[in-house]
Amino acid sequence: MTFTEAAVVGLGTMGAGIAEVLTRTGLQVTAVEVNTDLLEAGRGRVATSLQRAQDRGRLSAEDRALIDERLRFTADRADLSSVDLVVEAVPERLDVKAALFAELESVCKPEAVFATNTSSLSVTAIAAATSRPNRVVGMHFFNPAPVMQVVEIVATVLADDAVVNGVRELADRCGKTPVVVADRAGFIANALLLPYLNDAARHVETGRGTVESVDAAMRERAGFPMGPLALMDLIGLDVCLPILDVLWDEFRDPRYAATPLLRRLVVAGRLGRKTGRGWYRYDSGEPVGDVPAPVRVGKPDADALLSAHLADAVRMAGDGYATEDDIDTAMRLGCGYPRGPFAMLAE
Repeated sequence: MTFTEAAVVGLGTMGAGIAEVLTRTGLQVTAVEVNTDLLEAGRGRVATSLQRAQDRGRLSAEDRALIDERLRFTADRADLSSVDLVVEAVPERLDVKAALFAELESVCKPEAVFATNTSSLSVTAIAAATSRPNRVVGMHFFNPAPVMQVVEIVATVLADDAVVNGVRELADRCGKTPVVVADRAGFIANALLLPYLNDAARHVETGRGTVESVDAAMRERAGFPMGPLALMDLIGLDVCLPILDVLWDEFRDPRYAATPLLRRLVVAGRLGRKTGRGWYRYDSGEPVGDVPAPVRVGKPDADALLSAHLADAVRMAGDGYATEDDIDTAMRLGCGYPRGPFAMLAE
């Protein structure tokens, strides 16, 4: 299966990045938004990213011109009648994604493949809402899509093998490392990352460390470039919370139950870097921890945080969900880990 013409629906940071990646690969790409204002904002995101690559010598003027020729922008979904592949990057809500694909069934040709960029929702549920569930897969890029090197390809029990293989081969063409997994909440990366971040949040909430001390302990203990709470701020607390809720709904494991403090920060609009406040405050140069600690504050248990995180990886491999190599690849290339969980365990 070969894709020559694709569409990306939703041009926020994620969708704009995916549109750039696909166009750079040589595909004709139609980038879609719901109105002209959002369309122009998406066009600006792509242009800014391409200009940055050109300024840094990573993209020639000639290649930039070719990309501009292959990429078109539209607010009319009827323009997608000839595409081979649609990648959606609309808000992370099951009803929104399912409704989009249901609408596109009347627009796109019957053999077109629908790929969802969901990071944690059930791809099977999205597929089942269409009349072509065998042609629906997950294609989870990581943010920023032009930079991050791994793509989780999610195969449902309904998907044709040829479709899954075609999307995997496309990820290869894009210069990414594809990791093929079955449809399970969180897939590899988020199913391992979010409980670890939640454990760190619980450390602060229960007085086992301050924001700064928990982050410092994990940077020192595990060699991570960023502490878990700073990472949550970078991802966005409003992104982390619904992923935890999806994991909790599927597995009912207490480790996936979002800490009340995290939920309250989201309700308060303290979503991380994008709002200037989250676990840290970002308005005075260096970030400063911005969550009052309980009356009694102890020393962070970095060993316990890391051990629980690595145990999740061992359990995932033991379940047969993913290989050790795929788990290490997803965490290194998708989450920026210097070493994957099993490489850490082997040291």
